[in-house]
Amino acid sequence: MNRLPERDADLAAAIRGGLRSRMLALVLALAALQVPPAVAADAERRVPESRSEMQLSFAPVVRQAAPAVVNIYTRRTVVVQQRSPFFDDPFFRRFFGDRMGIGKPSERVQNALGSGVIVDGRGYIVTNNHVIDGADQITVVLNDRREFAAEVVRLDPQTDLAVLKIDTEGQTLPALSFGDSDSIEVGDLVLAIGNPFGVGQTVTSGIVSALARTMVGVSDFQSFIQTDAAINPGNSGGALVTVNGELIGVNTAIFSRSGGSNGIGFAIPATLVKTVVQAAIEGRPVARAWLGARGQPVTQEIAESLGMPRPTGVLVSDVHPEGPAKGVLKRGDVILEIGGKPVDDPRALRFRLAAAGIGGETAVTIWREGRRQTVSLPLVAAPETVARDEREITGSNPLAGARIANLSPALAEELGIDGFEEGVIVVDITRNSAAASIGLKPGDMVLAVNGKRLSRTADVETTLKQMQGQRRWQLTLRREGRELTLDLMG
Repeated sequence: MNRLPERDADLAAAIRGGLRSRMLALVLALAALQVPPAVAADAERRVPESRSEMQLSFAPVVRQAAPAVVNIYTRRTVVVQQRSPFFDDPFFRRFFGDRMGIGKPSERVQNALGSGVIVDGRGYIVTNNHVIDGADQITVVLNDRREFAAEVVRLDPQTDLAVLKIDTEGQTLPALSFGDSDSIEVGDLVLAIGNPFGVGQTVTSGIVSALARTMVGVSDFQSFIQTDAAINPGNSGGALVTVNGELIGVNTAIFSRSGGSNGIGFAIPATLVKTVVQAAIEGRPVARAWLGARGQPVTQEIAESLGMPRPTGVLVSDVHPEGPAKGVLKRGDVILEIGGKPVDDPRALRFRLAAAGIGGETAVTIWREGRRQTVSLPLVAAPETVARDEREITGSNPLAGARIANLSPALAEELGIDGFEEGVIVVDITRNSAAASIGLKPGDMVLAVNGKRLSRTADVETTLKQMQGQRRWQLTLRREGRELTLDLMG
């Protein structure tokens, strides 16, 4: 074989080395062009690149997370009114009247099941409010089959969350730590752990299908994580965890016509769950920030009229004279972000304020005068501007059986209604009462009785006593923004 002279060989080697270096640089540059910036910036999120990677197991994550997920069994006693099977026959009702066939009430025990997550090793467990609502007895079964009686520490129907406590007798239980639910992205892998149909602890996998879902309708604060991990009856209150074993959501609802999983499940984000759990453990009420303003979604037409690049955010239509937004926001502003988190509609805005907590200020990004601006909003709770003075109406009148209260921004926030309303509101109705028979509902505003305008609960009670024995009644109510007048005989 012919060989080059030594000097020529060295020169050729140097040339080849230079070519290789330039070729390598070119290949790396082309690769960089082909890799999206988001993928390059986040090396932890990538698709499987080989058969061996596709055969990786979630078992280590399950071993870490599963011991902190519990089964919850509840019992409650309900009173059932016995009826004769002939009651619905018009022939018998014609002779015996509507009370025919009503027997003695009897008690029946109802059992239910769900799931929960240990979030503190001292025995604090978070679950859904609807799992334990109305329960007389709550039993928690751990992953190792030990059973404990549980006591309710906190019920929060507005978020559909509840916090339970079991006596661990000084033993520290395995607990899940909260992850940052604001950092997850659509497409991230997640695991759902719970007790579907009571078959025992079950783990299913899927991805985050969508974020900030606000049209689910199972709580007042809606910004759910949507996942296709199978969630079935019994999974409620269970854990939605990342592949790092962190709790990013509490499974709470599914969309289904059959009752089984259709791949559309929803979880309450850990951001909100954490605020409820911390308040319960510290023994303080759940305080949520109040905006003191109301608004509407931004449509395409509104966006174009305001010079916005796309329809998003909440258009401020009014500012409460005693709210924290006074002097900060004004009519015509569009709220785009709260604390750096996007706000797409009024429900998302309410969720972001609830998750922000109380104290200090938060940055609010708005669209004003054709450009984005940032203002600071104080994080304060809604005020109790007037004493609630709740009263149970009794006597012979159409409102008997109704529990009423004076409406303030604080009570409006608790009830999930417009904080700009003032006056007397119905907060509860006793079953089979006179108020129930005329169709009165919680949330109705009592404006007047027999033409006399009323503004406080004491006015309502006094007026009803003065009119005791009346045969004709006229009630003026406001329901869902509409004023109604009921003419009644009694």
